[in-house]
Amino acid sequence: MKRFKYAFAGIKALFEKDFHFAGHLMIALAVTVMGFLFSLNAVEWLFIISAIFIVLITEIINTSLEYTVDLVTADYHELAKYAKDTSALAVLLAASYAVITGLIVFLPKLIELFT
Repeated sequence: MKRFKYAFAGIKALFEKDFHFAGHLMIALAVTVMGFLFSLNAVEWLFIISAIFIVLITEIINTSLEYTVDLVTADYHELAKYAKDTSALAVLLAASYAVITGLIVFLPKLIELFT
């Protein structure tokens, strides 16, 4: 049970530091609703769910790294900047994967709906 306690404390810390996570959750919810509306098949769901979780996990790791860098130094340091910048790049790449996946899955369905 302690492990769950720590995980929930992590959620609290995440929301205190990173408001982007809430935005990712809102988008994930919207995409999930769209998935039900368009009756995605199992393979499409697997790609959508993987994209959602990759973005969320990457954002969590990014925030963890930011906490760690801030713990090590409060002063500006170029290496600290590089650590934060490359971590942010990981989130950007994960989000890009999610957008591309969403386009591949949903665009044909949207085109069919409107034609």
